[in-house]
Amino acid sequence: MVWRYVRWFYSVAFTCLLPWVFFRLWVRSLRLPAYRRRWLERLGQIPLPPIENVLWVHAVSVGETVAAIPLIHRIRAQYPQTPILMTTTTPTGSERVQAAFKDMLGKQIYHCYLPYDLPWALRAFFKRVKPKLLVLMETELWPNLLHACYQKQLPVLIANARLSPISARRYGWLGRLMKAMLRPVCAVAAQSAIDAKRFNHLGVDQKKIWETGNIKFDLHLPSYLQEAGLELRQELGKSRIVWIAASTHEGEETIMLNVYQALKERFKDLLLFLVPRHPDRFNKVASLCTERGFNIIRRSQKQSVGKEVDIFLGDSMGEMPLFYAASDIAFVGGSFVPVGGHNLLEPAALGLPVLTGPQLFNFVAISEMLVAAKGATIVQDEDALKANLIQLFENHDMRQMQGQKAKVVVEENRGALDRLLKLIDDFWQKQSANVQAT
Repeated sequence: MVWRYVRWFYSVAFTCLLPWVFFRLWVRSLRLPAYRRRWLERLGQIPLPPIENVLWVHAVSVGETVAAIPLIHRIRAQYPQTPILMTTTTPTGSERVQAAFKDMLGKQIYHCYLPYDLPWALRAFFKRVKPKLLVLMETELWPNLLHACYQKQLPVLIANARLSPISARRYGWLGRLMKAMLRPVCAVAAQSAIDAKRFNHLGVDQKKIWETGNIKFDLHLPSYLQEAGLELRQELGKSRIVWIAASTHEGEETIMLNVYQALKERFKDLLLFLVPRHPDRFNKVASLCTERGFNIIRRSQKQSVGKEVDIFLGDSMGEMPLFYAASDIAFVGGSFVPVGGHNLLEPAALGLPVLTGPQLFNFVAISEMLVAAKGATIVQDEDALKANLIQLFENHDMRQMQGQKAKVVVEENRGALDRLLKLIDDFWQKQSANVQAT
């Protein structure tokens, strides 16, 4: 009964805040126009035909979507006749879905935004879509969504599940109410023992929790990637040292430029490959570089990179693996600011030595494994980053050794995707049997 009133208050408050929510979308659309489109989908008015017996996968943004794409390909191979719905929350996540499944969208795979967590928006959504199983990627626990699943007896599987200390504390504020909220959760496929323990503390029965590992270790690198990386490297300058600073956030670019400026005096052929995390910041970062007096080329300009170019700005979407494949050393951003870090495994899988800042609460287990294997180094500040880069620039063998150790960590921890698929298959078969029985 208490949970009912909590949800009612939450829903009323959310509804009252909708004007502010849409105003915020409009403000963000000034930098990224995609935020002003498809608003009706966020209210449950999805442009899809009625679909039944759907396997529904939800991934919030780019990181979760990239992890979910190999999973969906494997599900398609296992259940070729089953319609799959993939929802996202952000336009950048949506762009990844559309790029990955462009030949199948509207036929075998469907896509829309997840509606806002409002009862009336979810009712409109469920009028068009009749799922048999919901697979939530990582951590996406919305009260009304989970309650709607409970009402419809729709089992929820939390895949590649993780809970940062911050998220665990935030959800923990609900205390015993979390147990009511998590009723429809049939399984939690946790990334690590720590994540499994945190979900158990939130109220998920231990019998429903499996430690399957992190499916990001099972990332698929296309066969053409190495060759494409070599081609791009030829454009950047084969004899140059290429240092990529990937997925950077506000404030991190300033640190990268400071370090680059200091190192450029010592390493004349050094090229900085700078890739901001969010497309709406591309122009701002380009201006920041030119204001500092650097010569830059933007990926979108498709111009040749001469020796006079200091910085190559990666202002495109979906090319990060290619950018890593053309680089010698990787710094992964979101780690000098309280974002929690980004995927360290992409550069590691390509055999690059990995540097990262100390803010890694979203990648604790992965970072610990890479650091323990001496394939990655956590640098505490700008000076430490500079010192480590100097070591790596001056020692080719050290670069090769660290990169190889990082790659071995990825290779030795593959298999989580197979374990997750087995879990999904068990519950999908069970649901199919229940539907046939009724």
